[in-house]
Amino acid sequence: MRHLVAFVAAASWTVSGVAQAQRPTTLAGRSAVYAPRGMVATSQPLASAAGLEVLRTGGNAVDAAVAAAAVLGVTEPHMTGIGGDMFAIVWLAKQQKLVAINASGRAGSRMLRDTLAARGFRSGSQQGAMSVTVPGALSGWDLLLRTHGRRTLKQVLQPAIAYARNGFPVSPIIAAQWANETDFLTRDSAAAAIYLPGGRAPKAGEWFTNRDLARTMQTIADSGIGVFYGGSLGRRLVQHLQARGGFLTLDDLRRNAPTWVTPMSVPFRGYRVWELPPSNQGIAALEMLRILEPYDLAAMGHNSPAYLHHLIEAKKLAYADLDRFVGDADHLDMPAEQMLTDEFITARRALLDPARAKERVDPGPLRTKSETVYLSVADADGNMVSFINSVYDYFGSGLVVPGTGFALHNRGAGFTLTPGRPNTVAPGKRPFHTLIPGFVTRTVNGRDEAYMSFGLMGGGVQAQGHVQFLLNHFVFGMDLQAAIDAPRFRHYDGYRVALEAPITDGVRTALQAMGHVLFEQPPIAFGGAQAIVRLPKGWGAGSDPRKDGMAVGY
Repeated sequence: MRHLVAFVAAASWTVSGVAQAQRPTTLAGRSAVYAPRGMVATSQPLASAAGLEVLRTGGNAVDAAVAAAAVLGVTEPHMTGIGGDMFAIVWLAKQQKLVAINASGRAGSRMLRDTLAARGFRSGSQQGAMSVTVPGALSGWDLLLRTHGRRTLKQVLQPAIAYARNGFPVSPIIAAQWANETDFLTRDSAAAAIYLPGGRAPKAGEWFTNRDLARTMQTIADSGIGVFYGGSLGRRLVQHLQARGGFLTLDDLRRNAPTWVTPMSVPFRGYRVWELPPSNQGIAALEMLRILEPYDLAAMGHNSPAYLHHLIEAKKLAYADLDRFVGDADHLDMPAEQMLTDEFITARRALLDPARAKERVDPGPLRTKSETVYLSVADADGNMVSFINSVYDYFGSGLVVPGTGFALHNRGAGFTLTPGRPNTVAPGKRPFHTLIPGFVTRTVNGRDEAYMSFGLMGGGVQAQGHVQFLLNHFVFGMDLQAAIDAPRFRHYDGYRVALEAPITDGVRTALQAMGHVLFEQPPIAFGGAQAIVRLPKGWGAGSDPRKDGMAVGY
């Protein structure tokens, strides 16, 4: 494991936990990457290299993003692949505007609440056939390329096909995470046959090949995505799932279609921060930023007890609203924009106790007015892509259809069985999604322009991680790499909060005095971020040392 960055608060703390000085100092970590023409930042070096090669040979940012995502499905199979979903925000330089896509699949037509309840469905953690919804990623890749790319799907799949067919050496962090899933993978014979060659996970530096996946992707490249969404490959998928109690039909696959959506935004420090609307959790990051607006966070000090406490309590408020109000966009109780109004935010902020942790907060009032990979790409024309792709849990549902070479996601675990909610499970509904690509724009001479694409994988840590990263950069002036490296918190539920090791014992003691219950988690629990920023000339980028990846440019 690479060294995570460590910070020294350049002062002691008072008994009340107020910072006496607040300038963090980076002791160790990577350097930010700078390049004149194009940039790719992903969580695995071979994927970054594949995206860069696309840029260097005339492809644009969309082409490079899909090529990199496809390689990640080979090299980081426990996190992503064509068996999952994807979302993206794209800055189109020529049109000077943002477009966004929701390529998450829907519940099968046989996925009924009463059936799930009778079978003991576990919201948030369900795996197996009962958890599989339509995988939407492949349709999203295809639509992005056809609409805004220069290359065909067949062309951009070639690097991934080559790595799957010929093999590659597994990188260290991925190898460790893979090995931790050995017992889980043995539950499905097809998954074990692919992912546990010789009866075990590949070690760091050992070669791994997946010829089944190579054949699958070559079939898609030659025949188009219809072979997956209703064709022979889809038929095999449906038959396998139905034999194991799954809910998808061939018509469910045929009806799948990604959706163009309008990103949501809030102003922040002279910039505008953009997230996707429901069905995902991006609005929680925007709500947190709005709740924190009036506080002098810089004066509190970076990762001081007061600073962390305010962020944690703001997170609780925003996530309570997620649980109550967010789900499929076609089934919301109130327009998502209502969660960002002055009236709503003021009421939520009033519940934040600056001195004491709350175990539980209720959602705001109803108002009826009208595991994962993240990557970022920028090209020489100024196009930028913020892109996220996932199978949800490690290896998703844990199911591999024999001969296909990829795991099906368990995104259906995102549904709730609680009646009457936007996210209550029902046939044809999109589940609540943790996947959130982020973007920042700024206004220069009266015109909006792209500033930064960013994101952070890691399930429920994503929105709270977005906020920590943005504050590191905009409030504390860190460059992208330092903003990524900085130690994070992750609030889980109730009083429970995990802190990364570099956060000092003094800070921990002060937080415990406020009522927070602290516990340890491995680095990956705090997410893996990538980011690219537009400079006056060229690009800057950072890549998370909690993952195996890197930022590269030319």
